[in-house]
This record gives sequence, C-alpha cells and structure tokens, in this order.
Amino acid sequence: MATLYDLLLRGGPVMFPVVALSMLTLACGLERSLFWWRTLRGEDQLVLQILEAAAQDLSEARAIAKAAHQRPIARFLLAPLMLHQPSPETFRLALESAGDREFVQMRRFDKLLETIVGLAPLLGLLGTVTGLIVTFFNLKIGTTSLDTSKAALGIGEALITTAGGMIVAIFALIVFRVCVALQAMQIDYFTDAGNKLELIYRQRWYEPHQQQSYMHPQDLLQQLARLLDQTGSS
Repeated sequence: MATLYDLLLRGGPVMFPVVALSMLTLACGLERSLFWWRTLRGEDQLVLQILEAAAQDLSEARAIAKAAHQRPIARFLLAPLMLHQPSPETFRLALESAGDREFVQMRRFDKLLETIVGLAPLLGLLGTVTGLIVTFFNLKIGTTSLDTSKAALGIGEALITTAGGMIVAIFALIVFRVCVALQAMQIDYFTDAGNKLELIYRQRWYEPHQQQSYMHPQDLLQQLARLLDQTGSS
C-alpha cells in the first residue's frame, strides 16, 4: 500500500485529479453493477407472471406489477394496466411514456463516464508535459554539472501520469460500454414485453368488448322492420 502511495506522489500534482477520476469511475461501476443486478434478477419470471395473469384478469396482472413496483419492468408494464378501458393507442402511449422514464434511469452516469473517458488521457498528457518540463529544467544544459537524479524524477513523473490517465480512461470506457450494451438489451426486452402485453389486451379484452357493443347493420334493419310492423298493426 505504501508503494502505491509513493508511486502516486511521484506522479506529481496532476495525479490528484487522476485519482479523483478513478474514484468516481469505481463508484459509478459499483452503483451500476448493483442497479443492473437488481434489474435483471428474475426479470423473465416476473414478465411471464404478469403476461399470464393479464390473459385471465387485468386486475390480477395489475396487482402483480404493483407488488414488484421497485423493478423497472414492473413499473413499465404497470403503467397501461392502471388505465380504465383504454383504447389501443392510449395503451401504447402509456407504455412508451413509462419506457422513456425507465430508460432515463438506465442511462444514469453515462455522461459522467464519457467525460472521464475523454478527460483522463488529457490529464495524463498534461502530466507528461509537466514532467518533461521539470526534466529539461533539471538538465541545466550548458553547465558543467548535470543533475541526472532530478531529471530522472521528471521523466518518472511524466510516465506515471501518462499510465495513470490511460488506466482510468480504459476502466471508465469498459464500464460505459457494458452499460450501453445492457441498455440496448433492455430496450429490446421492454419493447418485446410491451408488444406482448398490448397484443393480449387487444385480443382478450378490447376487441371482444368492441364486437359486443357493435350492432350489425342487418340486425339493425330487422329491429327497424319489427318496429314498423308493430306500428302498422297498432
């Protein structure tokens, strides 16, 4: 531990912001790992329960989604189930609005990670430049004495900050790309689950209700004929 501490001190003042960026990256990585673990754990089983319940009773599906409201997929499927006899267009709009809200949470810290990926190498390059400046100042060109130890310290500072900035940037990029991949996977999964729920709602609940409330023109003509007969007979 002392060796690492000494190494950071030898990197010069530029190493302090590099270390701060590394701590931010580590915090983001841990938070996103916990978030995705909670999001993906048992997700398929929960979706299957909600869809199977929706085919039999919408209120039961709504109750299952409410019980798991801490899960993004449950909140996503719950949004249209909270509506009272919505049209298919309204049903889909509720799904899209809920999906947009959940995707915002999934993209949390993306901008911060992108900033670290771009900033860490620049800080490493800055440390390289300052280290080389120290090196050239300590060379004392044109004099009889040449302090090679101080020049070596400057070169070491330049190399340490360069390596530190690159390591932080690489780690932040890995975390960012994993998060982006998981986000893309979840967007596809949410779309598929939402389409299945909408299809169940259309076929099982909306269209049969519309057919019952719709009177065929032939039935309407028969009722009109019976009405005219009753009027003529009276």
